[in-house]
Amino acid sequence: MKKILSIILLAVAVFGLAFSRPALAADTAKGATIFSANCNACHIGGNNIVMAQKTLKKDALEKYGMDSMDAIVYQVTNGKGAMPRFGGRLKADQIENVAAYVLEQAEAGW
Repeated sequence: MKKILSIILLAVAVFGLAFSRPALAADTAKGATIFSANCNACHIGGNNIVMAQKTLKKDALEKYGMDSMDAIVYQVTNGKGAMPRFGGRLKADQIENVAAYVLEQAEAGW
């Protein structure tokens, strides 16, 4: 009985791994291109021309709780205040690429 159960569990594990999609890291190079085409007008150099204090620089992202992929993806997808929503214009993977690019640039100091 134990042998059969072990075989079944092993088969389930192998099947699950064989047919699961791997988690892909966001592509910051693609994120840079998308950022340039969609975000750069208001956020050139990591700044913010609408609300000067809410930049994309590391200290501001931390201060306003925007220093994670989830927070940036949510903001870009749904918009807020003067920032339009990009959920209808960009695909989810494009938004993730932009978020990764923003975090990478924030770490590098823009």
